Parts: sequence; structure tokens; C-alpha cells
Amino acid sequence: MKTRYLGNSGLKVSAVGLGCMGLSHAYGAPTEKKEAIQFIREAAEMGYTFFDTAEIYGTQDNPHDNESLVGEALKPYRSQVVIATKFGIKFDTSSNQVPYPIVADASPDSIQKSVENSLKRLQVECIDLYYQHRVDPNIPAEEVAGLMADLKKEGKIRYWGVSEANEEYIRRAHSVCPITAIENRYSMMARHHESLFPVLEELGIGFVAFSPMANGFLTGKYGKGITFDKRQDYRAAMPQFTDEGIDKNQELLEMLRQMAEEKGATEAQLSLAWMMCKKPWIVPIPGTRKKERLIENAGAAEIQLSELEIAKLDTALENMEISDVFGGVKNKKN
Repeated sequence: MKTRYLGNSGLKVSAVGLGCMGLSHAYGAPTEKKEAIQFIREAAEMGYTFFDTAEIYGTQDNPHDNESLVGEALKPYRSQVVIATKFGIKFDTSSNQVPYPIVADASPDSIQKSVENSLKRLQVECIDLYYQHRVDPNIPAEEVAGLMADLKKEGKIRYWGVSEANEEYIRRAHSVCPITAIENRYSMMARHHESLFPVLEELGIGFVAFSPMANGFLTGKYGKGITFDKRQDYRAAMPQFTDEGIDKNQELLEMLRQMAEEKGATEAQLSLAWMMCKKPWIVPIPGTRKKERLIENAGAAEIQLSELEIAKLDTALENMEISDVFGGVKNKKN
């Protein structure tokens, strides 16, 4: 697996990371514990060195399951891997809505409890990359960044970042304690965060892309009539997986298929290569439960797209009809 650096921080990670959330949360019934641990270890043996989790990835019965899985799985590989986790939100599991509504909490007491509990569950002395999971409108960026600076001095975290942040928040937080990476939703179907690229380049901050295949839609594996468990699978409420969404996205899927064929790649690989070839500091973290997908996703790092090919794809994306996508903004052609 190729590697790259997250911005100017010196933090080196595999060019494609593994988002571990889906093993425990949001994509159907959780994977059995032994199977999940073995799967994460297979990824490490394959060359993945960047693993992403969060304190809230779990079930109602075991709300912190994912961190525990990641910690147990990666214990034998601790010196070889970078583990990222997150603090600062809770799910309102009492709600009847799916996905569950998010409640932000970046208060100092909450952060202190979170970091201590994450260290224990991950079985580490220091968290490699610690993200604020969502911005808390009640806590200033400077206060959160100050706490991160303290945690770095205490040796509890190495680097920190913010997920789903805007430019103002990034600048304010970075001025107090330098941010290593932001983790935002990014895919061919959700490009609104490209507006942050200039400030990230200016400040030397990396971009970790979650849902880089639009929650799996850009693999081209889903057709009309697909159904998901409404209680345990967030895709049941995602507009790109409806029959209407699949109809609207046929031009997008056909474009992906054609260019992937030209490159001797799969649609999934092309959708990852498209973002990795844009900037050397973009690292996608697709999630999967299948070994063959781990191999496929890793292979995306070998695909080279020229500036002309990327521009061609971008122009097409800007001028075709694309359905609404979960967590995205409306395409101008909608």
C-alpha cells in the first residue's frame, strides 16, 4: 500500500484508510466480534495503517463497541498503525428517527471523560489522531483547541482534527493548536467541501474523506428495488438508494463505468482515485466488511488520473443530473 502525509504535520498513513464504523454501526446488524477483529487484522496485514473509529460507533446495547474492537484487533500492530477516534457527540437513541439525531457536547468535562475512556477501550497510552466529531455551537473553537493543546502536552493525544468543520472554525481552532486533519464527507456526489481546499493548502492541513463512495452507492452494485433494515441500516433513509435516486443517477454510474473500464479499474476504485489524484493530502477511509473489498479499495492507490482526466470528470459532474445524497447538498442540475 502506498502512503501519504496528512498535510504538513508529518503524520504518515496508508493512502487508503479503513473506516471501521460499519462493523458495529449504521450498516445492518453488527459483525460478530471475533470475525470483526480478524477482519481488522487482515487489513493491517494487507498494508492498511490508518484506522478510523469513534466513541459513539456501536449499538444501544453496546454503544462503544467499535473502539473496543479496534483496540483489541490492533494491539499486536500498535507500533505500525495510526488510530483515529472522535469525541464530542452523542446519539439521541430515544428518538424514532433513523439516523439518530446528533447531540453535540464539547464541554471540558465531557472531553476529559471521553479521552480517558477512549484510551482504555483502544488499549493505548496515546491516541494518534483525535477529532472533534461535530462542532458544538455552545463551545468556542479556541476553548476546544486549548484543551487539545493540553492533551498533547499530557501525552494523551499526538495530533488532533475536526470533523464536518467550516473555514471559520478551522482557522480559529488552528490558531490555538495546529490542526492536522479535517474529516468531512466527500465523494463525487457530495463535493461541497471542495471550497475548503484553499484554506487547507494554506494551513497545511490534511483532508480525510468519509463516505468517499456515497455510502457505497458509487460502487455501482445497487439496483432498483434494493431494501435495507430500517432499524439498523441508515441506507434505508438515504435518497441515493431509492428507485427515483437510482434512476436519476444512471448517467453518473455510466460515466464511472466507462472511465473505470478505460483504466482497467472498478467503479469503486475510480471514485477513490478521482479524489486521491486531486491532492496528495486527501486520504479516503471507505468502510467495508468484505476482504475482497479491502483488496479492491487498496488498489485504488495505484490508479493514476491526469489533471485533464480529473477536469473532465469534474465538468461532467457539474453538468449532469445527480440525485440528492445523504449528507450532501443539492446538485445545481437537480
